[in-house]
Amino acid sequence: MTGPLRIGDALSVPETELRWRFSRSSGPGGQGVNTTDSRVELSFDLAATEALGPALKARALQRLAPRLVNGVITVTASEFRSQLRNRDAAQARLARLLHEAVAPPPKRRRPTRPGRGVTERRLAAKRHRSEIKRLRRGDL
Repeated sequence: MTGPLRIGDALSVPETELRWRFSRSSGPGGQGVNTTDSRVELSFDLAATEALGPALKARALQRLAPRLVNGVITVTASEFRSQLRNRDAAQARLARLLHEAVAPPPKRRRPTRPGRGVTERRLAAKRHRSEIKRLRRGDL
């Protein structure tokens, strides 16, 4: 639980850059639901972080722009009754979001044409289907 947030093999965010907030969670919890702060909000200031290089930070800011509020990304977790499990869930969710945001763009697809065999099989199937329908008609 303690320590830096691992984003990937070589990337991590220091714990000092993470802000935690706890509140009462709705949902299951029995008698303790109104007394325990099991809902977790984890915030990370992406715009001000020093943990990411300039290129990775720019890529993450661009990809996460719709989710950012003043450069800060916030994830919440309240699906578990335990605050500890919700903390783990929020940390995993933020790590996954940041990992996807800093990932390099996928290789561009090189456009190709369909092969000759594929085209011939498609046209043969069309001719066969047409012949079946022609034979169904009464006028030969």
